[in-house]
Amino acid sequence: MANIKLIPTVQALLDQVNELFPGTVSVQFGDKHAGYVRDDQVQQHVLKDRLLIWVDDVTAPQYSAAHELSHLLMLLQGFPQVSFDLTFGDTELDGQLMALATQLFNVANHQVIFPALAGHDLIDETVASQYYDGIFATIDPEDGQQDDAQNALRLLVLLDACVFYGADIDKHATELTTNFPITFAAAQKLYAVLTAKSAETPFGMRRSLVRLFKAFDEQLVAWGLPPLHSTEFATMTSVLSDRQLRLEMRQLFEVFHSDLQNRQTGKRAYVGLNRSDRQNAFVLTPPEDAENDSASYFKDVYDMSVKAFFDQQHIPYSIRD
Repeated sequence: MANIKLIPTVQALLDQVNELFPGTVSVQFGDKHAGYVRDDQVQQHVLKDRLLIWVDDVTAPQYSAAHELSHLLMLLQGFPQVSFDLTFGDTELDGQLMALATQLFNVANHQVIFPALAGHDLIDETVASQYYDGIFATIDPEDGQQDDAQNALRLLVLLDACVFYGADIDKHATELTTNFPITFAAAQKLYAVLTAKSAETPFGMRRSLVRLFKAFDEQLVAWGLPPLHSTEFATMTSVLSDRQLRLEMRQLFEVFHSDLQNRQTGKRAYVGLNRSDRQNAFVLTPPEDAENDSASYFKDVYDMSVKAFFDQQHIPYSIRD
């Protein structure tokens, strides 16, 4: 284990996280040194009421620790989260879809995280170079063949690079276009969709992520690949105004009987979709005594205020400023 002390900027970030976290968060470092940086070089480990941020690779230890702490801070500040309450009944398929949707979620959050880290000098020329090396350590250049398995991953990695570098992506555009002519062009299009509006607030981030889910699926379909259907498969935290919380459920949400199963119960799932953007906002498990009179049960659900229903079902949500 490497003996690395957090610099004041990262320590301040850790202190900020600990002020909000219901327990204690700590950071420790391993001793691997790959020479490049990637998201998978950091893990979180829950130890009773403690959360350990384990930086396995110390190529860029301060950046890597701050990056993971920033994701945690966004959660604690009420930015929308995704969970996976549905299953296709196929563990391998579920795992693939969850991994891809989680990566899309992280890319969207990086719109806030990367500029903040750069503003605190935690992304300098060295880290930027190590990040670039991480691209080529993760994905292979296109070879002119139809490579379905790699193209979805290439698109994710290159989209994240567009977020990381911002306007500076132009410095690498020639090399990236040469190595990834199809997927880099697609990544640039998705980046324009992702950043069309600000994601600085929880509401803005939710809107941005829903757009990304849909645009990513559209690109997969254009390549002849099956879509992820993340708008249905991934449950996303709602960001609601005080006025919306007072509305009846029927005004904001539509509950439908999904073809997927509830991951907890193994039964066919009821999914609550946001009427405005068709994003999965919650997965509902009706009580057993409602099976014989489901029409009455769902009428009662639709009659409830959004706040009363969410509180009753212990569904997390954020309040829009």
